[in-house]
Amino acid sequence: MNRHSGTGPLGHVRVLDLSRIMAGPWASQILADLGADVIKIERPGAGDDTRSWGPPFLQDTAGNETRDSGYYLCVNRGKRSVTLDISRPEGQAVVRRLARECDIVLENYKVGTLARYGLAFEDLQRENPALIYASVTGFGQDGPRKSQAAYDFMIQAMGGLMSITGEADDKPGGGPQKVGLPIVDLMTGMYATVAVLAALARRAETGKGDYIDLAMLDVQLGFLANQSMNFLLTGRSPKRHGNSHPNIQPQNVYACRDGKIAVAVGNDDQFAKFVEQLGCAEMADDARFKRNSDRVHNLAALNAMITDALACDDMAAWVGRMENVGVPCSPINSIPDVLQEPQLKHRGMLRELDHPLAGKVPQIVSPMRFRNAPLQFERAPPVLGQHTDEVLQQLGLDTAAVQELRDKNVI
Repeated sequence: MNRHSGTGPLGHVRVLDLSRIMAGPWASQILADLGADVIKIERPGAGDDTRSWGPPFLQDTAGNETRDSGYYLCVNRGKRSVTLDISRPEGQAVVRRLARECDIVLENYKVGTLARYGLAFEDLQRENPALIYASVTGFGQDGPRKSQAAYDFMIQAMGGLMSITGEADDKPGGGPQKVGLPIVDLMTGMYATVAVLAALARRAETGKGDYIDLAMLDVQLGFLANQSMNFLLTGRSPKRHGNSHPNIQPQNVYACRDGKIAVAVGNDDQFAKFVEQLGCAEMADDARFKRNSDRVHNLAALNAMITDALACDDMAAWVGRMENVGVPCSPINSIPDVLQEPQLKHRGMLRELDHPLAGKVPQIVSPMRFRNAPLQFERAPPVLGQHTDEVLQQLGLDTAAVQELRDKNVI
């Protein structure tokens, strides 16, 4: 295959993406956004599981539903789709040929599956000693749970996140809650991206590839952050506090006269400005509230006074006052509200890409901005097998060889 030379800082990199669902594809989409040529391998006839995870599904130009769900469309931008049955020897041979031409392999099969197909790290490293191979699983390549399946919701529960998410048990609606999106999958994809980029940087110095073993449960523990450290320092298990921050106050959702706002006071100076706008400037000198640690210890009294003050005026008025003095404050936006936010419109975060069936498909694009290697968003999430012939021919297979694979149902 000719050397890839796309735009973006990773325009020189090619990725063989054997992953599906969310965590692995999130990583490969980030790499694609950064300019890498990502070749997504999918099962013939079925494709990535997330293609069917709907409704909603993308509609074609005639108004008919396509096979591609919103779930699939949010995580596969910028890739080339190749259908390939890797359980067949002919499919395995294609994967090995592709590995010779790629810098990175991403996969999230159960432990041992790809070894049975002759496609483990050791197998593909023989084809390409400089290969960086990243395996994403629920629990990692070793340990008592290594063979168990895992999904985001399960790991949110097992990894402690649900124990600190949701309203307190003694309040209406109290109880454990999952985060409103697959946060463990997304964070695992982010960690996978960081890991392969670090391996690329090291390879530039040593010429050697590497193997990356990434587990969703490890990731979940890794980003418990201040909550896990709170326990390690005190021996007390963190509790659910709803929207209230466990360490910094006041940070909460408060009711105004016509709705609710989120207030995120981050330091003592901001607190003084906040209470001045509330008409309660004396609170800044009150021994109960002067320092953040005081406010955490006297939170019930603090919240009662804030709630009484905010109830006297409307959301827009309070938000405007707080913005004027630099106190972070916002209404609780819906997703449609967010997409109308002038700042995000200015930044171009919502775009439409050309799509072979729908004409256009909306995309929330990467938040990364590079001055010297600007990102280009040109490839919509591919339809199943859209680039099979193109990639195989670039790999050196002639038309007859590609047709033979198709006749044998390998592609």
